[in-house]
Amino acid sequence: MSTEQLELLEYFMADAQYARVEEVLSKAQNILVVTHISPDGDALGSLTAMGLALKQLKKSVTLVCDDAVQPKFAYLPLSDSVERKPVWNREYDLLIAVDCGDEQRMGKAYTLLRHKPPILNIDHHVSNTMFGEVNIIESDASSTTEILTNMLPQIGVTITTEIATSLLTGLVTDTLAFRVVGVTAKTLRTAADLVDAGANLAEITMNSLVIKEEATVKLWRIGLNKMKMIDGIAWTVLNNKDHMYVSKKEKVSSHGLGNMMADIDVVKMSAVISEREDGRIRVGFRSRPPYDVSIIASELGGGGHRLAAGCALDIPLDEAIEQVLEVARRSIAEQEAALNLDK
Repeated sequence: MSTEQLELLEYFMADAQYARVEEVLSKAQNILVVTHISPDGDALGSLTAMGLALKQLKKSVTLVCDDAVQPKFAYLPLSDSVERKPVWNREYDLLIAVDCGDEQRMGKAYTLLRHKPPILNIDHHVSNTMFGEVNIIESDASSTTEILTNMLPQIGVTITTEIATSLLTGLVTDTLAFRVVGVTAKTLRTAADLVDAGANLAEITMNSLVIKEEATVKLWRIGLNKMKMIDGIAWTVLNNKDHMYVSKKEKVSSHGLGNMMADIDVVKMSAVISEREDGRIRVGFRSRPPYDVSIIASELGGGGHRLAAGCALDIPLDEAIEQVLEVARRSIAEQEAALNLDK
């Protein structure tokens, strides 16, 4: 099949998917939009963009994320409208999950619901479990906001400056300012369209990627001081005491620390193992090509991308460390063996 034929096939498949989105939206008025726990720029960009889009379509919208919006994303429209939990006994007509690889990633925003509505699942993770009644999954997209940029006009939404700002935030953060594997000409054209719509690329990049909160840098310092390296794995542990030392108000995100550790020349992949107040252990994995950390995250019950993935573990911290290192070592050996076979 030629490239032109493939593009035509993709066009008609996308058109059919968007028709299903229009159908479910037409039947819903009271809509809950949820994104994943410990949200990044793509999660929050997708959440707020969808919220603005639904308001434009005259829908009643509730935006929910288990974890608080980081101050650096306060510039996003509707960021101050994001709730920490839904009204548990309210009957929503539809739940839209954005940037969630599976039901668990929605956290209590989903599990606490007394009435479980139908789910529209919009995501770009290759490990997505297709948990929705309608699933818009495009694993070749750089971000969920890239999917939304193409989808929203097809369902009658005008891309305003505010919506473009949310959408471009997802593209910029998930691609580290268009520097990672997976950025395509289509990604760059999508970004250009959003800039044309009024999004300010320089300000978004500065706010979402460059500027760091003081507490974040202090947490990174603790993580780097505790970092260990073994068998090509750089790993560190951030326990509750570390988080409380940095901030007694909100749990400070360690986003970015894993990337820094994975950029060390002798490191193949990194793991940031973080203890939460509820006793759960969250692990963020990062790698450089050709290593795939989504394999490790999936084996541990999580998911994500080849170069960035994560999971949550309900076991004691010491056991979590041992399990993460064991699976990572084995995966590296298996991946290297496969690469040698390919050669």
